[in-house]
Amino acid sequence: MRAMQTHTEIAHMPIPGHVDPVPVPREVTPREDGRIDLIGLPRKQIAELFAQAGLDAKAAKLRAKQVFHWLYHRGVTDFDAMTDIAKTMRPWLAERFVIGRPEIVEAQVSTDGTRKWLLRTADKHDFEMVFIPDADRGTLCVSSQVGCTLNCRFCHTGTMRLVRNLTPGEIVGQVMLARDALGEWPKGANDSRVATMAGLDFDDEDEGSYTSDGRLLTNIVMMGMGEPLYNFDNVRDALKLVMDGDGLALSKRRITLSTSGVVPMMERCGEEIGVNLAVSLHAVTKDVRDEIVPINRKYGIEELLQACADYPGASNARRITFEYVMLKDKNDSDDHARELVRLIRQYKLPAKVNLIPFNPWPGAPYECSSPDRIKSFANIVFEAGISAPVRTPRGRDIDAACGQLKTASERKSRAELDRLAEEKLAALG
Repeated sequence: MRAMQTHTEIAHMPIPGHVDPVPVPREVTPREDGRIDLIGLPRKQIAELFAQAGLDAKAAKLRAKQVFHWLYHRGVTDFDAMTDIAKTMRPWLAERFVIGRPEIVEAQVSTDGTRKWLLRTADKHDFEMVFIPDADRGTLCVSSQVGCTLNCRFCHTGTMRLVRNLTPGEIVGQVMLARDALGEWPKGANDSRVATMAGLDFDDEDEGSYTSDGRLLTNIVMMGMGEPLYNFDNVRDALKLVMDGDGLALSKRRITLSTSGVVPMMERCGEEIGVNLAVSLHAVTKDVRDEIVPINRKYGIEELLQACADYPGASNARRITFEYVMLKDKNDSDDHARELVRLIRQYKLPAKVNLIPFNPWPGAPYECSSPDRIKSFANIVFEAGISAPVRTPRGRDIDAACGQLKTASERKSRAELDRLAEEKLAALG
């Protein structure tokens, strides 16, 4: 596929099948103005670009260090805000480079405080991210792909076709956009315009201070649209920027990557990224998991659990999380619970189980287990000495709950979304 194709010419990426549909990454459509987006790039690559643009090696390295600080530590979106860079240098940067953010198409707020953003890439593809505030933490659910190929039958996102992988910049850009909206950069690094568009307000304060609406972003989960381990390189590079002590500086212990079981990539995930691992298990028998998580036909339960046992860094202090969606009369019996306990013990896994009440969506082939059935299942696991909290559904009213993400662009026309965005801009003056 030619990189210069227009959006209207770009076809959906073909899906190889329902069992092991590994996507082939394609290039992102270049910007029409020819400028390069610096978001998603590490210091070394920024320095190389500056050198290619005409700076000598020493100057390129110095400027890259300064720019990296302003991008990832201070969150600026304009080169003019980089006050320790000479005023004559700033136009040179602006002519050649850009500081990107995903475009906010629509922002929704649930009655429980959950926030969902419909975002758009520079080449006009839509995806979603969700922020879940709690009393002691704020969790950002980040997407790794536009669409998904895994076809998990209980998941609304799985009914989408895969369009393309998100770039490192588009992945880390979600975290940066959330910090924009929550006012978590030192003030003076942003104006409040982005936050206002995102549905939040905060008062101006002196440069160097921090503001937020009280729900600070403390944790990241790679549980949004897509399978992170099918976009491994880009996810790894983005999370390295998130964990960089001179950048976003979020500890790897506060980042969790969720996989449906791409076994060959799990060891690399532990070694090269080192974040917490969550596994979308959802069933304890081959027949049921083959049905609801089709990748099980390629990488079976035993192979998956052995990969969990071998996951670098797993310990009682850093347990593997097994996600288990509760489906009525499908995977929720007491026998299923006892088999789950047996498997965890057999593989000697430092594990906890998150029980997830099924979140309905139009046309879903399943129903949620009853509260009593979920309680009975949880009690069996808990009494075996394994933590088994029942996840409280969040954001159901705005389709932001687990398994519900599917871009609203499929429910609203492009023209309507563009009109809403223009109205927001007009309201901001």
